[in-house]
Amino acid sequence: MNSVKKAMILAAGLGTRLRPITDTVPKPLVPVGGRTMLDRSLDLAVGAGITEAVVNVHYLAEQIVDHCARRAAPAIAISDETDRILETGGGVVKALPLLGSDPFLLLNADTFWVEWGKPNLRAMIEMFDPARMDILLMLCRLSDTTGHGGGGDFSMDGDGRLARLADKSDPSGLLYAGATIYNPAIFAGADAEPHSLNLYYDRAIAAGRLFGHVMQDGHWFTVGTPEALPAAETRLKELQSALAD
Repeated sequence: MNSVKKAMILAAGLGTRLRPITDTVPKPLVPVGGRTMLDRSLDLAVGAGITEAVVNVHYLAEQIVDHCARRAAPAIAISDETDRILETGGGVVKALPLLGSDPFLLLNADTFWVEWGKPNLRAMIEMFDPARMDILLMLCRLSDTTGHGGGGDFSMDGDGRLARLADKSDPSGLLYAGATIYNPAIFAGADAEPHSLNLYYDRAIAAGRLFGHVMQDGHWFTVGTPEALPAAETRLKELQSALAD
């Protein structure tokens, strides 16, 4: 049974590296291959059985609010950070009253992936075990990415537990793919003040409770600069053409 029904989409960022495109359009609403990155993330969530989502907003917030209102699914609530951006950790803590007490999915609104097998988010939901896990991250191999210029983030042991990658240039390193399942209990006592979710990763690593799911049958995209947009669209067309054959 699907125990994760709600998702939060992080959509409050400034998108400074994507200027001048983001001078007038928030990064989550930049289209890649004819569909906004925000819609691509929400589509993936719906495909995994998510029925309710929380979207946080700060920069050019009205555009995102209006865009969300035009979607039929999932049902979307807005977490308003227009007064002050709270970073990833503070944004989640502020949204907790909307997310409830059950495990929830978190997605970035400015990265996405295409997949051609079993939905990766559904596989994550089935894998998540709150008795053993505080956090479950989706990861991808560096060879399955477009637009990422750096190294990996994590290493994984035989049981799926994660550790910070000692050497970012290690080709076997795994990249965080912008999707996570959280047990909300780990935020107990946290304040809705600006801070990073990396704090909770490190706590979970220390407790042996940070786990990973490696993306299967998929390709991950990030569009960090205007120059990266044509490359992403070209790769997306190549994949879509291959899947259509």
